[in-house]
Amino acid sequence: MTPLKRLFGDGFRVFFLAAGLFAFVSMGVWEGYQIVQALGGMLELPTAAPPHLWHAHEMIFGYGSAALAGFLLTAVPSWTGAKSAPHRFIAVVAGLWLAGRLAVWTSGHLPPALVAALDLAFVPVLAANLLTQLIRRPKPQQMIILAILTAFWIANLMVHLEWVGLTADTAWAGLRAGLLTLGAMIMVLGGRVTPGFTKNAMVQSGRETGLPRNPMPLAALAIAAALTQPVGYLLGAPEPWLAPFALVAGTAGFVRVALWRGLWTRDKPILWTLHLSYALNALGFLTLGLAQLGLTSDLAALHLLGIGGVGGMTLAIMSRATLGHTGRALVAPRPVALAYALIPLAALVRFAGAELPAAHTAAILVAGALWLLAFGLFTVSMWPVFWGPRAARRTAGAAPT
Repeated sequence: MTPLKRLFGDGFRVFFLAAGLFAFVSMGVWEGYQIVQALGGMLELPTAAPPHLWHAHEMIFGYGSAALAGFLLTAVPSWTGAKSAPHRFIAVVAGLWLAGRLAVWTSGHLPPALVAALDLAFVPVLAANLLTQLIRRPKPQQMIILAILTAFWIANLMVHLEWVGLTADTAWAGLRAGLLTLGAMIMVLGGRVTPGFTKNAMVQSGRETGLPRNPMPLAALAIAAALTQPVGYLLGAPEPWLAPFALVAGTAGFVRVALWRGLWTRDKPILWTLHLSYALNALGFLTLGLAQLGLTSDLAALHLLGIGGVGGMTLAIMSRATLGHTGRALVAPRPVALAYALIPLAALVRFAGAELPAAHTAAILVAGALWLLAFGLFTVSMWPVFWGPRAARRTAGAAPT
């Protein structure tokens, strides 16, 4: 099998590679724009939207959708026992994702309706494929993923409706709803894999007591409260109405992660990064609730959730799934372990910059540099794994999904 065919043989290979490259390139563009601005210059981008909106949109619907696609195309067949998507399908949906990215990047030179059509085509095709698999063994905890994916697509639609000129003020709500659907997805999927992987590792180490606990009522509370946030923004609910639910989501998330024996993972980066990312996601919801009450900056809350929660959890899952599904030991390479530490640091720096106006520009540049270093380390370290053959056998660790 050629490396190119192998790349499109598994959803995690092409989409996790695309996510890593896009996270680096798109942040590099944003970082360059900020540097030129700080020096008093003006950098013209070929996008129709202002640079800050392009940056927000592509981090959410560009990077986020690639990471999500890679995970779902890999995990859903494992959950349902269905065959994985064939090479041709993976190549087609990867092409649709790339077409959307190129369309949004060159949107200043294209009809807005064409940009919208190209960017909005990816998620429905992906969701249709997942539906054909999930419907074989429908379970509420899995079917909810399709509902969240639908909300994610509607959020992107709201952005494009304003950019096309059909609505007056829906992009703001669409961007927030898109990010918060990713945060809610972490409440669902992160709340499943984090205690599960930790328990597997503890049992394999010989431990039989003091295992992670994941009470279903608490999980349901955290997930339901988190889902009110994207739905509320999509429906135009006043932010003070949403605040109590965001506070409940964050609090319930913290209680959940406290029950998962995170301290046991302190010498296992591939595990502690899951715990830390889930905690930062919960903290993002908690601070968002405070922001909705006017007690803190919503920009700070959203970046904490976006960088620390979404960025951290996706980096953790992408690296773990790639190692596991290629037959390698579930031990993070040192560059990737360093990347795990850099993302939370970037989130905290960006959070501080949003709360301290005097440090705003410096914080953007430092946080961006940390993000670039993290995803540079991830992409370079995992590059041969994405393109290379499966290892003969996995030498350590628990099942990847």
